[in-house]
Amino acid sequence: MRRLAAVAVLALAFAAPAHAAPPPVHAGAYLVEDARTGEVLASSHAHQHLAIASLTKMMTVLLALERHKLSDVVTVDPRAAVVGESTINVRAGERLTIRDLVKGALIQSANDAAAALALSMAPDFASFAQLMNAKAAALGLHDTHFVRPDGLDVPDHYSSAADMTKLARVLMHMRFVRETVDEETATIAGGRTLHTWDDLLSLFRPTIGVKTGHTSQAGWCQVAAARGRGVTVYATILGGPSRSVRNEDLESLLVWGLAQFRVVPLIQQGRVYATADLPYGKRPLELVAAKPVDAVARLGHRFTERVVAATAVSLPVQEGDAVGRVEVWERGKLRGSSDLVASRTVNKPGVVSRLGWYAGRTLHHLGGLF
Repeated sequence: MRRLAAVAVLALAFAAPAHAAPPPVHAGAYLVEDARTGEVLASSHAHQHLAIASLTKMMTVLLALERHKLSDVVTVDPRAAVVGESTINVRAGERLTIRDLVKGALIQSANDAAAALALSMAPDFASFAQLMNAKAAALGLHDTHFVRPDGLDVPDHYSSAADMTKLARVLMHMRFVRETVDEETATIAGGRTLHTWDDLLSLFRPTIGVKTGHTSQAGWCQVAAARGRGVTVYATILGGPSRSVRNEDLESLLVWGLAQFRVVPLIQQGRVYATADLPYGKRPLELVAAKPVDAVARLGHRFTERVVAATAVSLPVQEGDAVGRVEVWERGKLRGSSDLVASRTVNKPGVVSRLGWYAGRTLHHLGGLF
């Protein structure tokens, strides 16, 4: 059985709208990103250092979930109980679980919940900021510097749209976080009912989180994630002029981002990808894909199809026998593969048939001599 490698470049037939420009955004910076790969789909001033308001709490929560169990109980430090603005009204000496404090910090963006989490891990805010900045460095958040656990306006507390998107993606690897940021309301200890600040959860149904923020210095900020068929897209805005404009811009970016992808058939089951010669004058054997492979593809991207298959097959061969392979690659990454199998059964001829075939071949060659 001899094998041959063949390579072909495939262009997606629906590529025409691939380069449609992203919608206009009324903010200091924004970024749209493919959650699977981290590929930036569109951005403006994505690495500019800007105030980030309560997006800060994503780092506070990440550290808390890395260092605590959800069932761990925290005794609220008096310094946390006096932190103002958005709160869940924790009381000094009150005992609350990490689960409830994280929900308070993520859903209602409670500053006192974030402070209670921070002071459960460090003796003061300055010491906790050191933990935050060490984690930021470990994650490669090079545009980021933290001073407080809650994001209230203070000098030298900043990040970027690129870094906040990356932090959100890391945080969303945690199932509890994914479940929490998708909640519009929740009830925690003390009869507290939490209400989300994330308007997109009700305005744009594909939204699955992640975190909002607002201060007078930061403006209206948010990292949003939306899930389409086979793909999740992140959109981050920093410095929006108003809550409603931020929401409109984010929804437009998410719609645009999701529209950059399609689920496409990379490999079609039963399609003929190669043929192999058969002995004894049999017609060539068609080699077909054993299984279908669909994948999410970005519009305008090209794929490379690589077929490695037998050029000749000995007999007998059974329908479904693997005699090759087809692979589809995108930018150096394998996106799908399937065995190539015999499309039909071909038995080896009997002795009489084989002798007749050899005799015919001999006469043919002899005839060529005259």
